[in-house]
Amino acid sequence: MVLSDRLHRVTGGAFDPSVQPLWKALAQGGDVEAARALVGWDGVDIGDNEVRLARPGMALTLNGIAQGHITDRIAALLRARGFGDILVDMGEVAGFGHAPDGGPWIADIAAADGRIVRRLGLSDRALATSAPGGTVLASGQAHILSAAGLAPRQALVAVSAGRAAVADGLSTALCLLDAGMGARAVAAFEGARIEALEPA
Repeated sequence: MVLSDRLHRVTGGAFDPSVQPLWKALAQGGDVEAARALVGWDGVDIGDNEVRLARPGMALTLNGIAQGHITDRIAALLRARGFGDILVDMGEVAGFGHAPDGGPWIADIAAADGRIVRRLGLSDRALATSAPGGTVLASGQAHILSAAGLAPRQALVAVSAGRAAVADGLSTALCLLDAGMGARAVAAFEGARIEALEPA
């Protein structure tokens, strides 16, 4: 949750796991205005051992960071068991060491339509790709939601970083930011890079 809070701050609120009630209302045909009243990171209190939500009905989605976190955990487990050359793909991708040919692991960045946008070598690095139009809710709205109700600014974002959770959170948030704001958010995380960006 500490990383979620930092991502929220450096993205000017674009990364906001409190959008879950809104996501649920849009996906299931619920009361969107009532759901909007339950959204807001200011209602999330992160303690040492617990997370408290200020209003009944609030909920969190960790979908914008969880795949990256799981990727990091699996990679750490493998490395702790002595594996040096590994490629982990748990929805986000992390490559450590070298591929069998001695070079970096190769990952393709693909758009929602399957088009390959870029091929990237990964060595001790993670890659996350987000495309708002990759999943469309029952309401017809893209699945990456802004707490402020703004439409996505980017159709595709790919970010690489030393940690998959960082790349995951940034790629999600950058879908909602213009290119300049996105670049500033990425710069807040040492070593993170925008690898692909396609405007909506």
